[in-house]
Amino acid sequence: MSEKNEPSVWQGFKTFLMRGNVVDLAVAVVIGAAFTNIVNSVVKGVINPLVGAVGTKNLDHYSSCLTPCKVAADGTAEEGIPIMWGSVLGAALNFLITAAVVYFLMVLPMSKFLARQAARKKAKESAQEIVEVTELEVLKEIRDALLAQRGQGDGRP
Repeated sequence: MSEKNEPSVWQGFKTFLMRGNVVDLAVAVVIGAAFTNIVNSVVKGVINPLVGAVGTKNLDHYSSCLTPCKVAADGTAEEGIPIMWGSVLGAALNFLITAAVVYFLMVLPMSKFLARQAARKKAKESAQEIVEVTELEVLKEIRDALLAQRGQGDGRP
């Protein structure tokens, strides 16, 4: 029986799980799920009542019919084809609020932070270059001064 140097399936799976990207993704999914609850609460508690000032508080009640709709006493459609555009509007509002919060509270501050870090790194590198150039210039000036003294003092090169 020949030995294989290949990692086992379990070891490969373990290595895959321990990568930073997988862990980051798992954290993002959990945070996203928790954040979804917050956004849904904001839409139901704030946005829907604001919309309710004009019409109904529940966006799901906004609908139109392609053909004349007859509604039963319990609120279900007996005939016709209802288009529940209020549900789509509510989902779109949820998405827009989520996207805005993620952008303004996470993406924008992180991009500003990374830009500041890059600027600091660039400033540090340019300062280091200035110091190196300055030291080189000083050494050249010292050399030139020594050569000038040697040439004036005793006539030897």
